[in-house]
Amino acid sequence: MARHIYACPLRWSDMDAFGHVNNVVFLRYLEEARIDFMFTQAAEAGAGEFAGGSVVARHEIEYKRPLVHRPAPVTIETWVTKIGGASLTVSYEIKDTAPDGTDTVYVKASTVVVPYDLAEGRPRRISPVEREFLSRFMDVPAVAAA
Repeated sequence: MARHIYACPLRWSDMDAFGHVNNVVFLRYLEEARIDFMFTQAAEAGAGEFAGGSVVARHEIEYKRPLVHRPAPVTIETWVTKIGGASLTVSYEIKDTAPDGTDTVYVKASTVVVPYDLAEGRPRRISPVEREFLSRFMDVPAVAAA
């Protein structure tokens, strides 16, 4: 399974009074990674319809450990865990990977995204081209793969 990798810069203003990145800011980080994945990368792969409109139907975030400001960006890995007829679920890990390969995970999250027809003002189906692009990043659970 391929994962989309996004290097997200940390801003001094992202910290709160407790000296770590505020919980709400993580939603912005996820948005930046999702936009890069679904708008930029998808368009480069010929599946640019997502840029025409999509809405977030649900976010789920599990905070694992505090993240403090530093000059180096944090890595956001993005992949797809579900593709429906008119929605998809994107999962993420916000983390650092040490030279020895060990990960420090700050956040695990998922977002349900609904493609949206802005002109019609309603959700739309996922196109075959979008489905093909998304399937490249689909996580197949070990049980289903067996």
